[in-house]
Amino acid sequence: MDAHRSKELAARAALEFVDGIEIIGVGTGSTVNLFIEALATHRGSVRGAVSSSDASTRKLQESGIEALDLNATGDLDVYIDGADEANAALQLIKGGGGALTREKIVAAASRKFVCIVDESKIVDVLGRFPLPVEVIPMARAYVARQLAALGGEAVLRDAVVTDNGNSILDVRGLTISDPSALESEINQIPGVVTVGLFARRPADVLLVGSASGVRRVSRQEERSNSLLPSRLTADR
Repeated sequence: MDAHRSKELAARAALEFVDGIEIIGVGTGSTVNLFIEALATHRGSVRGAVSSSDASTRKLQESGIEALDLNATGDLDVYIDGADEANAALQLIKGGGGALTREKIVAAASRKFVCIVDESKIVDVLGRFPLPVEVIPMARAYVARQLAALGGEAVLRDAVVTDNGNSILDVRGLTISDPSALESEINQIPGVVTVGLFARRPADVLLVGSASGVRRVSRQEERSNSLLPSRLTADR
């Protein structure tokens, strides 16, 4: 089975999480586009969505789904988005499509984050995919030097301006043994808007499409809000 079909299976599996919900959050990328297409035929009770990018807003509108402003909707019940990488703790690297800041905002404002991926996105340790960092343009060289001090090689993503008017640095070579700590450390660098690590707010559910169907992985939250692979459950 090719990657497109695997993404499509994961996208369709996410429809069960929007039943009975009027307003949802949607992310950005090829798998999310498949979800929006499926949602347009399914609809159910969904009347509108908060989008993480201008591209997804256009896709929603083309599909006949109203695009809404997060400032007007308040917190959301569910957010559906993809990822460039995911580990067993449901921590993610996102931002390959350049929408990481708005994705992080909508994810933070949502009670449940459902991540839809094909099986090629699953890794043991995050970092094979270059880590995106959105930066204020005047700070990109300074931020690149600080990332080099952390062991990474930051490369400016050519001819890319985010929906927020900023630049993207793609960072290779980082050892991401503690994603939450690295997320906090990079976010503290002056000039960084946000980093594409979704570790402090990981996914709640991971839907993994493959030739054998869709595997669903959930994290069991405890009062400490800590997350370990041993607290994962999976079913098909």
